[in-house]
Amino acid sequence: MQHPKIRFTAQEALVCAMVLMSAADQQMSDAELNMMSRLVQELPVFTGFRAEEIELVTESCLTLLRERDGLDHACSLMREALPPRLRETAYLLACEVAAADGDATQEELRFLQDFRIEMDIDRLVAGAIERAAKARYQMV
Repeated sequence: MQHPKIRFTAQEALVCAMVLMSAADQQMSDAELNMMSRLVQELPVFTGFRAEEIELVTESCLTLLRERDGLDHACSLMREALPPRLRETAYLLACEVAAADGDATQEELRFLQDFRIEMDIDRLVAGAIERAAKARYQMV
């Protein structure tokens, strides 16, 4: 069953990228949820977006995931909502969430690969984004 005429704003699409990353391994950890909230509060791209809206977008994304071909549908809605310059931002946000709770799982890595392709992000650009996110969370 298709979700009735859901559309995302660019900011909602960016939140959806984080939610999909968090849900990729079937569990949304507290570290991932805290990271999502922090990113929404701190990044300029979310100016004017209220933190309490995260919950509404999360519900929409999880509803999409329960659909047949839900991930494809969610990615299509995100591509529609995001201009090309913000697709790299979406990928960065997904990488930040993946790094939030330590090493990425196989499911998360597979999601990142599929997401990169769906968002039409160059492999080298994606590699640089991934490396930067990993470097930010290195432990001594």
